[in-house]
This record gives sequence, C-alpha cells and structure tokens, in this order.
Amino acid sequence: MSERWARMMLSLYRVAGSAAYPLAGPYVAWRASKGKEDRTRSRERYGVASQERPDGPLIWVHAASVGETNAVVPLVRSILDYGVTVVLTTGTVTSAKLVAERLGDRVIHQYVPLDLRPAVSRFLNHWHPDLVIIAESEIWPNTILELGARSVPQVLVNGRLSDRSFASWKKRSNIAEALFENLAHVVAQSEVDGERFRALGARPVTVSGNLKVDTPPPPVNQSELALLDRQIGGRPTWAAISTHDGEEVIAAEVHKTLAPRHSGLLTIIVPRHPERAEELVETFAGMGLTVARRSLDDQITPDVDILLGDTIGEMGLYLRLTEIAFVGRSLTSEGGQNPLEPAMLETAVLAGRNVQNFRDSYQKLLDAGAAKLVRDRPMLAGAVNFLLTNEGARREMMAAGAATVEQMRGALATTQRALEPYIQPLVVKARLKVAGGR
Repeated sequence: MSERWARMMLSLYRVAGSAAYPLAGPYVAWRASKGKEDRTRSRERYGVASQERPDGPLIWVHAASVGETNAVVPLVRSILDYGVTVVLTTGTVTSAKLVAERLGDRVIHQYVPLDLRPAVSRFLNHWHPDLVIIAESEIWPNTILELGARSVPQVLVNGRLSDRSFASWKKRSNIAEALFENLAHVVAQSEVDGERFRALGARPVTVSGNLKVDTPPPPVNQSELALLDRQIGGRPTWAAISTHDGEEVIAAEVHKTLAPRHSGLLTIIVPRHPERAEELVETFAGMGLTVARRSLDDQITPDVDILLGDTIGEMGLYLRLTEIAFVGRSLTSEGGQNPLEPAMLETAVLAGRNVQNFRDSYQKLLDAGAAKLVRDRPMLAGAVNFLLTNEGARREMMAAGAATVEQMRGALATTQRALEPYIQPLVVKARLKVAGGR
C-alpha cells in the first residue's frame, strides 16, 4: 500500500466516523445498560465538557481503564506538582472511581470522547490542550489525526504493542506510519515494544520499562483486612485473580481437587468483571460449593469454600489474604493480566501460558524464580498443591517476586526525562501566568 493510498484511507476513515456519529447514541445507551457507562455523564462521550476550562496551560492525559490509570497516577502527580492543569480522561466507570480515589479534585476528570470526528473536535475546541499524553496502547486514528492537524504534541507513554496488534499494523504499515508520524515521542515498556514502534515508523522511541512497577502497592483498608483475617483464621488459602470466563470454573475445580488434601482450604476468586457474580454464584452452587460474596459482606464461616471478590478497588485486600495467586486471562483467554501487583505484595505468582501482553514482566519474574506458568487445570492444581505443601519453596518465590519488582523500578524517572522538553515550556508559562496575576 502506497503512502498516498494510506493517507486517502485515513481520510475516508475520518469521513466514515463523521457519518457514523448519529449512530453513537444507541451504542452508548447499550453500554450504559450494561453498567459500562455513567448515564449522568454520557454527554462527555460526545465531547461535551462537564466543567469549564481553567486559564493557563493544560495537559490532556488519557488512560483507558483501571490498569492504565494506576500506571499513570504517579506521573500525573509529578505534573500537578509543577502547577500545570491536567485533564485526565478514562473510558470506564471503574477507572473514573479510581481517579476520584487517588487524585480527587487535583485533576479534572472527563470520560474520553468517542473516536468520531465531531466528538473529538468538540472536546478539543473546549479544552485546547497544549500537550497530550496517551497511556499504553490507545491508538485512536481520528483523535491522533485531529491532534496532528492542530499541531498538538502527542506522547505515548508506557507504550506496548501486543503480538496481535503488531501483526495487524504490519499488514497496514503505511497506515501505521501515517498515524505514528503524528506522535512526537513514544516511551515504550520494553525493548521488544520499542522495536515494534520503530518498525511502524514512530520516531523518536525511548524504552523506559513498565510504569506499573513504579506504582505503590495496591492500598488496603486495615480494619477490613483485620476483620477478614479473623474470619479466615489459620485456614490455608490461594487466590485466582483477574479471572476471565472459564477460569473461575477451573479455580473451583482446583479447589474441589485440593480440599481433601488441605483441611479448611479457602479459595479466593476475583473475577475481572464483577458484574458476572450472580452467574458465578449459581455455577459454584451447582458444583456443591459454598460461597461468601464480598459485595454482600458475607461472613467467611468455616463451611465457606470460596470467597468471591466481586468488588472494585480491593485487590490490595484480596492479595494480602493469601501467599499464592493465579493471575487470569492466561488459560482460557489470551494476553494475560498484570503480575506485578501480586509480586510486589510478596505473593507467589502462577499463570497460564498466554501472557503475551505482559511478556517482559513475566520473563523477569520467571528468570528470578518468582513465577510459574501452567498448561492446564491439572497442572494448576499441582502447582497450588506444591506451594501449599512446601512453605520454603513458597517463601522463596514470594521473596524473589518482591526483589524482582524492586530491580525493575525506574520507568517513572525515564518517562519524566522523556517528557521534560514538552512539559518545561508549559511550566514556565504557568509560572509566568501566576506572577502576572499578582
């Protein structure tokens, strides 16, 4: 595909986006019916601002969901400390709650506009960002092209490209180049990601490591932790976290296999999507298992087999209740979920083999003996059984995980250095505004 053809295709994409704009309403309404949109703020998805724009320089930071939001919070705090206004957009209800918890009114939170030209233009016409910082893999063509047309610098931080995304972009390399040339800088998670962005035409590219390593451990309510600790007592525990469809049943089957060998075994299951809780409770009951739901404050009585972690924002609680964690989206789904949070909380990490989205992190944990990959349910049962039985091996994995995370730190400082040429002029502008207002 020629460069001219690629640009024509992107122009057609923008036209198609404008034509599709009237159809966005039913789409947003459907998502709201599933609890995936905030009905009271749905206009933000069309680029309609719910707050006024403050005077002075402004940086737009975008983080799609909870994981990306967690990763950029320390970076956002460092920008706020300079006195520059930040509009932080996210795409999910849960990430919006996280922004409120972690940053409060220090930032202006908005839901990200749909990647349709009218919505993006309306958003930009209101906020007029001086710089845009995009987290991880949020490549939205209309948004990128509209910002490029307005000569607004765009920096991708903690950038990553999965195997599937890279293969897809490689088939359309001229389109990728026409898009990525609009990025002023890419700060990639790993050398592999960096090479992939370079292959697709991004320049310049810096490799920072994973920003998620530089985040603090997930917080916990100490009184709630103490309460659950008392209820669990000395029972052996293990957890299956960030699980996707099918993995919860696998965890329940592992529980049934191991319960006769480990008296009082409690299995903690934390689904990636808590709205599936009712369905899961029914499934577990059909397997003859007793469930305590965290969202209902059910007591963890001695006859409870499974603690179902069907709440948002309590991963720090669940991980502190165990020393063994299977990380989901790795057996029945592909890509994996972030293993760094359990590792930094000194938890032995298990996962399936489909962890491509976190390859670099898993490789470092595997090399250090902090994680183990399993092929299927029997192998997972064997690994959990081994770790429950062998305290010495379990504690070695736990210590190795915490040490590995510590060695991986430094991504935040590297990212800050890469952003400095774009942020410093805005800092000067903000300070001059303050001085001029005196």
